[in-house]
Amino acid sequence: MSKKPPLHFLPLGGAGEIGMNLNLYEYDGSWLMCDLGVTFAGDELPGIDLVMPDLSFIARRKEGLVGLVLTHAHEDHLGAVPYLWPQLRCPVFATPFAAALLRRKLDEGAEGIEDMVITEVPLEGTIDLDPFRIELITLTHSIPEPNALVVHTPHGAIMHTGDWKLDPDPLISEPTDEDALQRIGDEGVLAMVCDSTNVFQPGTSGSEADVRRGLTELISEQSKRVVVTTFASNLARLLTIHETATANGRTCVAVGRSMWRILDCARETGYLPPNVRFLGDRDARGLPDDKVLYMMTGCQGETNAALSRVADGNHPSIELRNGDTVIFSSKIIPGNEKTIFNLINRLARLNVEVITEKDRFVHVSGHPNRDELARMYQLIRPQIAVPVHGELRHIREHANLARSLQVPETVTIENGALLRLAPGVPKVIDHVEHGRLAWNGRGTIPVDGNTIKERRRLMFNGATFVTLVLDGDGDLISDPVISAHGLTENGENQELIDDLIDDAIDAVEGLTAPKRRDDDSVREAVRVALRRSIKVEFNRRPVVEIQLVRVS
Repeated sequence: MSKKPPLHFLPLGGAGEIGMNLNLYEYDGSWLMCDLGVTFAGDELPGIDLVMPDLSFIARRKEGLVGLVLTHAHEDHLGAVPYLWPQLRCPVFATPFAAALLRRKLDEGAEGIEDMVITEVPLEGTIDLDPFRIELITLTHSIPEPNALVVHTPHGAIMHTGDWKLDPDPLISEPTDEDALQRIGDEGVLAMVCDSTNVFQPGTSGSEADVRRGLTELISEQSKRVVVTTFASNLARLLTIHETATANGRTCVAVGRSMWRILDCARETGYLPPNVRFLGDRDARGLPDDKVLYMMTGCQGETNAALSRVADGNHPSIELRNGDTVIFSSKIIPGNEKTIFNLINRLARLNVEVITEKDRFVHVSGHPNRDELARMYQLIRPQIAVPVHGELRHIREHANLARSLQVPETVTIENGALLRLAPGVPKVIDHVEHGRLAWNGRGTIPVDGNTIKERRRLMFNGATFVTLVLDGDGDLISDPVISAHGLTENGENQELIDDLIDDAIDAVEGLTAPKRRDDDSVREAVRVALRRSIKVEFNRRPVVEIQLVRVS
């Protein structure tokens, strides 16, 4: 009997972090990609909004890439497709809601994707991508059509859960079909690659129906304008907010482009009931304070989102005042704490009451708590547990939980770890090239590249610009022209400039005649002199840019 080639699993995003999911399976030179998502940049990446995985490893092997299958429509699972697909040019598969959202993103003008073909797969459908056969299992999450992927391979089946929870009353879909999961477990599962987000949370994650009751009660207590902010992609929550507004005699006003995009997709795919209508913010200007509820983007403090603009007084239609209430119907994504607390403080300066999940019952997670994870393991009964979708601490704790549930083999891995699932005992056999790319408006740049480093230097150390005019012999025709930014207040700036001009003159005149005739030598001498002076005075190393003009 011929020996089967090994089966491998390789995460390039989402293992060791929350967000930016990209998972690969390989058998006999054929690769299957599951999800291609983004994460959002923090203050450490100035001028950057989106971060996505480095595809270099799989892009060099794209001839063997049989397809990209999207588990669902959240940004951290499909958000990078419009930007990175041109590197892959592979078939793309998604269920109707995710396909509708992706098509809208493509229509917004990303370059190089005009010929992308998205194949819609029905719920509970199958995809044949030899040597893989993928069976879709609809679970429950905070967005329509979350799919687990049962990846059938020559070595056995892999349960790739995607994002999920067990919600007995999910409101926008049927509860998880545990009979289907039991069937998969009975048929035998080699490995389960599973969500780790809430592994530290005991019990269950709660039901969306409970949030609806909690929000309805909370809003009934408010006498002025109410804002509820949440994740735009959480359609179940958007419908909850609409119902709570209606129950309290308020008109629901949707504010934020990404929120309208989700609502349009929901209406197109039948998830938005015909009687559910939202006003735009301009249409709601005349509504009494006690008859309006604004549903806004920006729950993570995003700079350009609607709530942040309102907090800064920059929104064209909405102004919050004393006595208004803002409800954060969301959780804080790890890493966003500083940005969100900053937003809350800006709202507090407007004398707005802010209510979060710490204050009232206004949010449940879309991810499984420990009891739900334990139930999934009881149903699937895999031979190998591979935790993903979490920081390293989540993944390690998930592995501990799996071991306590008698899973024979558990593996703790991070992005770039090439894991051999079969044959034999699972083992990390290599670490491959991986990393992060920042979207820079017209293309991607490395997160650890020179552009980002230069921006950080400018942000923390300031910049100095120098213009030198010399004759052919290297003598200064006039005093240098210097401007310094980010070093002093305006009143002190001229004194600094005068000192730097003297330093620049001394640097040029201190060169030998041959070096004064060499442009590079002059630039370097002035750069070193000015950086030295600023270092002594301010303990900063600013960017120093020098323009040199020769006049013959």
